[in-house]
Amino acid sequence: MNLMPGDITEPRFTLDDGIGYVYEAMAEHLIKRIADGELVPGEPLPCERRLAYQYGVALGTARHATRLLRFRGLVVTIRSKGSYVAKDALETAQIAASKVDIAQR
Repeated sequence: MNLMPGDITEPRFTLDDGIGYVYEAMAEHLIKRIADGELVPGEPLPCERRLAYQYGVALGTARHATRLLRFRGLVVTIRSKGSYVAKDALETAQIAASKVDIAQR
């Protein structure tokens, strides 16, 4: 994979090796990033290639995670423009993140 300017040499995020699909864990982590305000509504989501690099996963896994976020209404994708955090994603992400926190207790 070609490095992009400003990239780090190792994946930035690590996913729990728990039971389940990696794309679901990645989507849940992205939801948490939205809920925490790191990914801001109306702003572009990093491209799938960059997400794959940041998480140390295959491009198909990043695409699947993005597709799941789109299905949940947290991301809007515009052909040839990219994916953007949905305008009302913050409230939805905070609710989803709190459900994940409760389930993990």
